[in-house]
Amino acid sequence: MTCRDEVLASMRRLRSRHGRDMFRLDEIVQEVQAATSNYAESTIRTHVVSKMCKQAPVNHEIVHNDLDRVGRGLYKLRSG
Repeated sequence: MTCRDEVLASMRRLRSRHGRDMFRLDEIVQEVQAATSNYAESTIRTHVVSKMCKQAPVNHEIVHNDLDRVGRGLYKLRSG
């Protein structure tokens, strides 16, 4: 799985376990690292805040609009 795949899977697990849709960046990082040691914390953070976030400026060649930033350090999966 790619880092993006791990982040998405981790957010779905968090949502299922906690019954909420919004998660702090550190919660997402911890969940990914609990599932795999393949990615450094900095790589996970970069994916969440920059490569996967709809509201982030386009600073990477490949970006995805998987997440919405709903507050400072607070993210949720985009629906649809």
